Amino acid sequence: MGKHVLILHGPNLNLLGKREPDVYGDQTLDDVNAACERLGAELGLEVTHFQSNHEGELVDRIQAAGLAGHAIVINPGAYGHTSIAMRDAIAGSNAHAIEVHISNIHARERFRHRSMIAPVCQGVICGMGTTGYLLALRALAVEADAA
Repeated sequence: MGKHVLILHGPNLNLLGKREPDVYGDQTLDDVNAACERLGAELGLEVTHFQSNHEGELVDRIQAAGLAGHAIVINPGAYGHTSIAMRDAIAGSNAHAIEVHISNIHARERFRHRSMIAPVCQGVICGMGTTGYLLALRALAVEADAA
């Protein structure tokens, strides 16, 4: 298998399919993870996933993945707007990360417009629903092929 990619889901993403389906859709987290695993296999990527509502657990996973040279597709949830710790974990471990948000954070409440982690990520995908995860995987596969 090729490059390792960690799909990292932040707080409340365990409620996908139940939480505000008009904003986040009706796919569950298991649906998203299964789709990422299928596409990853097609693209030659080794995909794993992790979800937590706890910032420290997410920081630990970012550090481990970054230090191991693994790429990260991260939906930080609300922590994206508040977490300097996650920002520092990405920068400090030299993690190659792509930030994903299911909703268009720029079309929502003002406090969601700013991401603390975007400046240390290679890219940001938002407003594309759960397809954003798949777009991020495709981008990482293109980078892996070019390397």
